[in-house]
Amino acid sequence: MSPRVRLWVFLVGAAGFAALFAAACLDLPAFGTVPHPYGVRAVHAALSHHTANVIASVNFDLRAFDTLGEESILFSAVIGTVVLLRQARDEHRKDPEPATVHPPVRRFALLTLPFALLVGLYVIAHGQISPGGGFQGGVVAATALHLLYIAADYRALERVRPLTLYEIGEAAGEAAYVITGLAAVLAGSAFLANVLPFGTLATLSSGGTAMVLNAAVGLEVTSGIVVLLARFLDQAVEIEEPGEGGGSPRDTRDSGGNGDDERERA
Repeated sequence: MSPRVRLWVFLVGAAGFAALFAAACLDLPAFGTVPHPYGVRAVHAALSHHTANVIASVNFDLRAFDTLGEESILFSAVIGTVVLLRQARDEHRKDPEPATVHPPVRRFALLTLPFALLVGLYVIAHGQISPGGGFQGGVVAATALHLLYIAADYRALERVRPLTLYEIGEAAGEAAYVITGLAAVLAGSAFLANVLPFGTLATLSSGGTAMVLNAAVGLEVTSGIVVLLARFLDQAVEIEEPGEGGGSPRDTRDSGGNGDDERERA
């Protein structure tokens, strides 16, 4: 496809989007005059299903099917990254050398790691009660593990990050979401309908199916982000391209391009 054709395709798509967006904006309820009908219905639905966090009710109850699509986007992106960044035949892997970390950096990262991990798990577990949920908490929990890379070195991170386990966790999170939806169909309701007992409002067991779907998303996002970062870090630290043999593995964290510092830290 030539640049001219790509430009026309973009312009046609942009014009269509602009027209639909303008039509949607013109049909919105007046601002500040009456209660928003969608907001009123969302709050009513959340409270009737004992979900204190209205946003979680929208994500995992009212529009749970849309959330499945969002989760699947990350799932597909991780799979694509794994395929594209797999070790080629003419590449070889070399164990990174021990790193030298300044004591203040090491202490700060080691002290922060358990708290960051705990916050991520807390945000996931309380997604149907307070702001947060599986998406946000999953990112926090996954990145918290990588504080060990800052506190020690890449080898220490690899010891607490068995990739096979996280790859299984990502697939299990995606599968759990779909299976929960199919279970609702077997129960005689619609796909991803909230068919579980709603529990007591503002407790960990509240929200019915929303609680289960939130946990499934948390598992998928946590595992997926870990696998995603692992593939990028492998390319930067361990994988050597043809012609790089004899040197130390690449470490691209120093954007200044100081090769000696990069090799010492890797």
